[in-house]
Amino acid sequence: MPHKKPDYSNYGPRTRLVAAGKEFTEHGIVNPPVYHASTILYRDLETLRSGNQPYRYGRRGTPTTRALEQAVAMLEGGHDAKVCPSGMAAISTMMLAYLSAGDHILMADTVYLPARRFAQGMMRRLGIETTFIDPKIGAEDLTALIRPNTRMLYLESPGSQTFEISDVAALAEAAHERDCLVAIDNTWSGGHYFKALEQGCDISIQAGTKYLVGHSDAMIGFITTNKQAWPQLHDAYGEFGQCAGPDDLYLCLRGMRTLDVRLERHMKNALTVADWLMAQDIVDEVFYPALP
Repeated sequence: MPHKKPDYSNYGPRTRLVAAGKEFTEHGIVNPPVYHASTILYRDLETLRSGNQPYRYGRRGTPTTRALEQAVAMLEGGHDAKVCPSGMAAISTMMLAYLSAGDHILMADTVYLPARRFAQGMMRRLGIETTFIDPKIGAEDLTALIRPNTRMLYLESPGSQTFEISDVAALAEAAHERDCLVAIDNTWSGGHYFKALEQGCDISIQAGTKYLVGHSDAMIGFITTNKQAWPQLHDAYGEFGQCAGPDDLYLCLRGMRTLDVRLERHMKNALTVADWLMAQDIVDEVFYPALP
């Protein structure tokens, strides 16, 4: 039988990180097991015909896959999530799931460089046009850039390298008024310090390689959506044949258990370094949002 999503509403954010995915364990085992699987057998012909078996083929998911996907969806506050073999795979899969030839996308000028190259290369070749915008643009100016064929607003806040902060909630509201989807690369927050979907985004992407895994030993990416955006992503994901290896799934799920304590130390260390750099005569400017 399919695993039911537990009710985490009475848990604090830190407790949720420790508890997420535990519904996929049995026999008192603390963490979900690692399933290495391609072929999955059916108990009998009736089960095959009914379509009620939750796992049908390894690429379509195993209990390990679903434990991690539901944990990330819980972390992001989304309806559900899909796991990809890297953060860039998550970005490209998401783009192609929602965009078609003739569409137009507004993209923050400070996005992750491979995402920018994908927009200028593959997406352009497929007939999808991109306009790069100031990440600090106001809602009114954003509205003026939205065309009849503008399908998506794509943000990253803070921006890669230069750390501009976007007014995500205001921009999302303006985009939705013109029937545009709003997606964001939420890797910098780990989905823990910034809840993008609560701020109006429809889709949140993470390169879990960074903070979720946390130990520089696995590549993985995630796409989390709200309920309305989910069906289109779900179908496209299957058509693209995306999946991630079971050992990387396990490493990421294990890494999530310590996400809160690691991010707190990252934050303190980064601020210490930023303050030190500010005091150096050879440094002209430091780009860091937490500085005064």
